[in-house]
Amino acid sequence: MVTEDRPVVSLERVRFRWPGQESDTVAIEELHLNAGEHLFVRGASGSGKTTLLNLLAGVHTPTSGEIRLLGTDLATLSPSQRDRFRADHLGVVFQQFNLLPYLTTLENVTLSCAFSSRKTDRASNSTGVAATARSLLKALNLADDLHTAPVATLSVGQQQRVAVARALIGSPEIVIADEPTSALDADNRDRFLSLLFQEVEAQRCTLIFVSHDPELANRFARSIELAEAGGELERES
Repeated sequence: MVTEDRPVVSLERVRFRWPGQESDTVAIEELHLNAGEHLFVRGASGSGKTTLLNLLAGVHTPTSGEIRLLGTDLATLSPSQRDRFRADHLGVVFQQFNLLPYLTTLENVTLSCAFSSRKTDRASNSTGVAATARSLLKALNLADDLHTAPVATLSVGQQQRVAVARALIGSPEIVIADEPTSALDADNRDRFLSLLFQEVEAQRCTLIFVSHDPELANRFARSIELAEAGGELERES
């Protein structure tokens, strides 16, 4: 679907405006990401970070302009096709994790494959989806005895790692992380980032990481900042 000379993520003249509003919530003239790149997106509250993520995930479509993921123009897909595309090709780490408290750690991770036969095939290999999920959890430093524990009994930091494993299972080409370190102190934040980078690099995922914390920018090769009002790409470094 994507070739070596085609970006994994491509935005051209993208504008998004809510009905009835007089100004754009997101306004990005151009942005391209290649396979394996890590992008840090910073912006204050109200700068359009969440709306941008929803555009990238195909939850919303732009008012104008074009968003292509893996060479596919998301606006040309029906809502159900965008849901399928997201399930097959994206992994998302939500700010509140969005884990199901009545499932075990392992069940939460493998749930991602229940909605995508493509991820199931890629996660199965010769060992099966559950074995792949266990390997991911171990790589993220979650002990074996926690794999079958109800996820609600885990600490916040442990649940965060479960959320990362769920996002990574099935080797999605693109991983989106929405403020995943907001509840962590500096030491746990740095440990979490090291683990996240380790795993996305092992799978050569393209990572889009959103945060309001400017201290994290120096951990990324590329960063952009959204203007405080209007979701405009203010600068890139």
